[in-house]
Amino acid sequence: MKVLVVTLLFSISIFAQKTYQKKYFENGVLMEEGWIQNSQKVDYWIYYYPNGNIKNKGHYLENEKVSYWHYYYKNGFIKSEGHYIGNLRNKWWIFYDKAGKINQKHQKTNGQKNGYCFYYKNNEIVKAEKYKSGKKIDEWTDIETFKKENKFNSFL
Repeated sequence: MKVLVVTLLFSISIFAQKTYQKKYFENGVLMEEGWIQNSQKVDYWIYYYPNGNIKNKGHYLENEKVSYWHYYYKNGFIKSEGHYIGNLRNKWWIFYDKAGKINQKHQKTNGQKNGYCFYYKNNEIVKAEKYKSGKKIDEWTDIETFKKENKFNSFL
């Protein structure tokens, strides 16, 4: 597959030069766009599917994903969203079904489940799990029991 690269040059300062880069699919649809500095991805980037819909978007710092990212299905509905720190998923991540409804929420540390995970059906929590360093340590299918045992009312 041939990819066309278009680079627009913007001078930011005497010491650091940023360029805005766009890449296109062979069919002429935009594939990705964002900032390059010192040959590394920085700042805001957007990636696209060949149909033109957004695939994902978020920020980079020296080629590593940072801050909040959004991922989308080809149909345009949101797929997942959450925080990156040093190219690894961290904090709360939310996952959606292909119709755009929440089906899971996970706490993550360094890319692993670490903390609580909630599973949804018809916008209601049907199961909760607790993880430590990627390993499941507890599970609840009775959400009222989960709330009492974990003093976790405000989030649910």
